[in-house]
Amino acid sequence: MTFAPLSALAADARIYLRPCNFVDSPVGLDGRTARLGQGLLWFSAVELTAMLAGERVYRDLIAVEQLEDAFDALPNATQGRSMMEGFVRPRPPLTLGERVIRFDVPHVMGILNMTPDSFSDGGKHMGDPAAAADAGFAMIEAGAAIIDVGGESTRPGAETVWEGDEIKRVVPVIERLAKGGVPVSVDTRKAAVMEAALAAGAHMVNDVSGLLHDPRSMEVVARAGCPVVLMHAPSSGNNPHAGASYGDAAIDVYNWLAERVEACVAAGIARDAILIDPGIGFGKALQHSLAICNALAMFQGLGLPLIFGASRKRVIGALSNEAPASARLGGSVTLAHHAIQLGAQVIRVHDVQESLQAIHVWRGLRDAAIMAG
Repeated sequence: MTFAPLSALAADARIYLRPCNFVDSPVGLDGRTARLGQGLLWFSAVELTAMLAGERVYRDLIAVEQLEDAFDALPNATQGRSMMEGFVRPRPPLTLGERVIRFDVPHVMGILNMTPDSFSDGGKHMGDPAAAADAGFAMIEAGAAIIDVGGESTRPGAETVWEGDEIKRVVPVIERLAKGGVPVSVDTRKAAVMEAALAAGAHMVNDVSGLLHDPRSMEVVARAGCPVVLMHAPSSGNNPHAGASYGDAAIDVYNWLAERVEACVAAGIARDAILIDPGIGFGKALQHSLAICNALAMFQGLGLPLIFGASRKRVIGALSNEAPASARLGGSVTLAHHAIQLGAQVIRVHDVQESLQAIHVWRGLRDAAIMAG
C-alpha cells in the first residue's frame, strides 16, 4: 500500500483514527491486531481521517501493521500517534469506597433519579429517600457497579433547580447508599451539590456540563481528588441543549472532550480520575447522536474510560414510531450492546438487569471466540 496521498496533506491537517475490523481472537495474528483499552476487543485496522478547515480531505482504512509506515508518511503524525496510544492504553481501575472497578470488562451504572420531572421516571422516588435507597440497593444486587444519583432533570425544557433543593433531594439517598457500601456517583453540575454529596459519602461526580456550568466545580473536584465524568453538552448555561452547531458531530465532540480533559488536568485533576461521556441526545439531533454512536470507538483515542448513556432516550423513540420512554427497553439494550461492542467501559442505564444480561451474553460470546483462537 502506498501512502503518497498522506505525505501530500497539509502539516496543519488534523488526523483522527477509529478502530475497525474487529477480530474474534488475536491468536495467530501477532503484530496484526491491537487490543482496545486492555479489554476484550482486538482490532486489525483503523479508519484514518484527515480534517482541514472543518472539511474531510482524506479517509482510508489502514491495517494495524501498516500504521507506522502511514505515520511516517504524514507531515504531522502527533495526533494520530497519540490516539493510537490512547486506544491501547490500559484504563487504571477506579477505587470507589470499598470497591475497586476494573475496566477489562464493561460495567453498568444504574440511574437513580430524585426528580419530579425526569423524562423517564420522574417522581418515582420523590419524598421517600428510604425507598429510593432501596431501589439503589436492588440495582446493586442485580449487578450494577455504580449508582448515579441525580436531583435535577436535564431534559429539554426542564426547570432549573435551586442548589438547596437539589441537595435535599440527593443527600439523604446518598447517605443511605454509602453507608451500605454502594459506590455512588452524584449527577450534578453545581459545586455546592458536589460538596454536599461528597461529604455525604458519594465517591464520584458526573457533570453534564463537563465542569463548565459552575465556576467552582473544577476546584471542588480537584480538591476532593475524586473521579469525575466529563460529559459533552453544547451549552454550559441553564439549558444544556442550547446553541448546538456541528460540522462533523463525532469529531466536534471528540475535540471538545479532548480540550476539557486537558483543562481539568491543568487544574489539578488526575488524568486517571477522568471518565468521558459524549452526551448522546444532549443538544444533538437524531443524525448527530447516530453519528456519535457509530463512531464511538474513536473516543477511546483519549485513553480514558468511556461512559455511554442512551437509556430510554429520544433517539430510540425517533427510530421506533415515537415509542414513549417507558416502552424503549428494546432500543436501550440494543444501543448498550452496540456501545460495548465498540469498547464502552460503562453503560449508564435505567434497566440494570436487562442490560447486564446483554453484557453477560456478549462476554460469553467474546470469551468463547478468544479461547477458540
